[in-house]
Amino acid sequence: MKLKFKQQDFQTAAVNAVCTLFEGQRRTTATFGMEQSGNQTVLQTEYGVGNALCISGETLLANMQAVQKQNNLSQTDDLAGNQFSIEMETGTGKTYVYTKTIFELNKQFGFTKFIIVVPSIAIREGVYKSLQITQEHFAALYDNTPCRYFIYNSSKLSDVRSFAASANIEIMVINIRHLAKIRCSGKIGA
Repeated sequence: MKLKFKQQDFQTAAVNAVCTLFEGQRRTTATFGMEQSGNQTVLQTEYGVGNALCISGETLLANMQAVQKQNNLSQTDDLAGNQFSIEMETGTGKTYVYTKTIFELNKQFGFTKFIIVVPSIAIREGVYKSLQITQEHFAALYDNTPCRYFIYNSSKLSDVRSFAASANIEIMVINIRHLAKIRCSGKIGA
């Protein structure tokens, strides 16, 4: 049995709201060297290729306030460390929305690194299963854009190295407990 996914207007609106945050960001392409052209830089370190945010904080804040205004939300006065909260009701397809958002952020801006942080093993497994189930659907929607996803496992650091080095979409699914261990230790293999 093959599942069919219907695109809902409210889900598309949620994806568009996130993408609107980055209006003014030029599309970048990941390369394995440091590249600078005007204000555009691809973040390449000894650890790998990362997403480079090349719009000012003022632009990001203005974009966020525009999204808040459009959705009748109270205006935020600061970026709070570039941490954004996207909230949706239970059963509205949040996993589908953030997966589609990943592909849109890649298509529009060239972003390739994504980490999905989950509160429990059960949710982690559900997210991973959703990524598997929707893989063919998103491949069809986004011209077979290469995408790899995996569950973080400290004994499989080759997955993390591939995540860092790849120029394709990379999605790491990690429990908040593992993320806290990594942050406390300051290294990936914790």
